[in-house]
This record gives sequence, C-alpha cells and structure tokens, in this order.
Amino acid sequence: MSSDGVYQHHRIPVTVTPADLERLLWVLVAVSLVGDVVTTFVGLHLGLAESNPIARSAIEGYGLAGMLVLKGLAVGIALACRPLLPEEYRPIVPAGLAIPWLAAVCINVYMISMVL
Repeated sequence: MSSDGVYQHHRIPVTVTPADLERLLWVLVAVSLVGDVVTTFVGLHLGLAESNPIARSAIEGYGLAGMLVLKGLAVGIALACRPLLPEEYRPIVPAGLAIPWLAAVCINVYMISMVL
C-alpha cells in the first residue's frame, strides 16, 4: 500500500483558542453542576441513594446547602489551581470538573429512568 503523498486535511472552519475552549468548558461546568445537583435530588426524592460517601454525608448533614458547598469547594480549588498552569493547558481544569459531573448526570438519569 502506498500513498502518493496526497493527504486530505480537514480543518474546522473556525479557530478555537485555548481561552475560547476554556470559556466553553466553564459553561459546561455550570450546566453539569446544575444537572448533577438536580438529578441527585430528584433521585433521592424517588428513594435512590447517593453513592458518593462524601456527598452523602454533606447531603444528610446539610441538605441542598451541603451539596452546593461541596460543589463550590471543588470549583474554588479548580479556580485556585488554574493560574499554576500555562495558558494552553488551562482548559484541562474545567474539563476535570465537567467530565465527571456529566457522567454523574448520565448515571443519575439512567437510575431515575429505572425507577419511573
């Protein structure tokens, strides 16, 4: 198999800078945070249990406020650590929050759908 040196390169028609990507990921953090909190409390209302022991303790002890403080601490730590990275690597910070929270939303929605 050979190629005649002909390669097709497909490029996105817009340029996405690390700053643009980071901004988009912070929006995703906000959406996933709200989604996680809402689906968690809907699931709890339907009789499901929180599987994360730290979140479970916060919820059992302080309810919604405990969950929001826990999420706020995670976002605060992320914001505090963000300046330690070079600008081109900073999008990893919101991605590190958004990805697990989006996974939690998917799991929560699945578990809720099993109960309904």
